[in-house]
Amino acid sequence: MTSTDSAGTAKAPAKDPWDLPDVSGLIVGVLGGTGDQGRGLAYRLARAGQKVIIGSRAVERAETAATELGLGIEGADNAECARRSDVVIVAVPWEGHAKTLEALQKELAGKLVVDCVNPLGFDKKGAYALKPEEGSAAEQAAALLPDSRVTAAFHHLSAVLLQDPSIEEIDTDVMVLGEARADTDIVQALAGRIPGMRGVFAGRLRGAHQVESLVANLISVNRRYKAHAGLRVTDV
Repeated sequence: MTSTDSAGTAKAPAKDPWDLPDVSGLIVGVLGGTGDQGRGLAYRLARAGQKVIIGSRAVERAETAATELGLGIEGADNAECARRSDVVIVAVPWEGHAKTLEALQKELAGKLVVDCVNPLGFDKKGAYALKPEEGSAAEQAAALLPDSRVTAAFHHLSAVLLQDPSIEEIDTDVMVLGEARADTDIVQALAGRIPGMRGVFAGRLRGAHQVESLVANLISVNRRYKAHAGLRVTDV
């Protein structure tokens, strides 16, 4: 049913938030794809049928990781990975986050960038959240990549579960943040390609710090209960 506004003009019906685009033909690059989180994401997306390229500072490491994972995954240096990919997931260590992105500004221009980096510190009390000057890792990425479309997602996933080939489904939701709904829809759709996983829109990039910080709490949960905890959002 079509509604009208105060002037009597017909308004288009609201878009179904679960009406997500077909992303099966997109090439996904994973910067930091030789680390545990990057390898896990590359493996799951490729296993779901996505074309994946692993990026690393050393092309030999990327190629070795790609060969080990199989599933048609390719390895390349970070610049080549960024150039060839439609969507680029940033899964590098926090310590190298800014330097990596600064070096790839040209290659990432016009790309959809998905930042999944969690700025964390560790001491004898456990993990704790760090707050970058820009507010979050995702906001730092947006500041460093003014010509890219930056989103934030995939923060709360267990690298152990992602890399375990005996696990068929990953039982978790993925919080997706970004400025343009068309971009967050693409990331939600990518998350939904992985069996058991669902992408949920969680606001604009200014809310990324809370999402990144929650990983410190999940680490505490995992240590206490010897688990690989994820998140589910209820009633949506």
